[in-house]
Amino acid sequence: MTRKLIFTGSAAEQRIGFSRAVVEGDWVFVAGTAGFDYATGEIPNDAAEQTEQTLQTIKSTLKEGGASLEDVVRAQIFISRLEFWEQVVPVIKRHFGDIRPAMTALIAQLVDPRMKIEIEVTAIKKR
Repeated sequence: MTRKLIFTGSAAEQRIGFSRAVVEGDWVFVAGTAGFDYATGEIPNDAAEQTEQTLQTIKSTLKEGGASLEDVVRAQIFISRLEFWEQVVPVIKRHFGDIRPAMTALIAQLVDPRMKIEIEVTAIKKR
């Protein structure tokens, strides 16, 4: 089995020394991903827009790892303030409503004050 490391080019990946995702066999582990456009370093101010950008980054990361959003079996959602929850729910529902992975949502202080949401997923590639 060969381990594959996936990077988005984010400054945090470089500075901290982590991979956006690790592919090990049929498993794809995607690190906590925020609403940054990692090509530009920009982040929307709106919680729903951040959620959409986060899920787009996760989708492209999963694709690079040979998986898709439909392969996600576990999602962990971290929101910086409870008041953002109702803004992000429709976006999460649109992307995960038919997939229905095991999911946890937590209110947590995120490492960058601009971040309103961070999502981490685990996927297993369908055979």
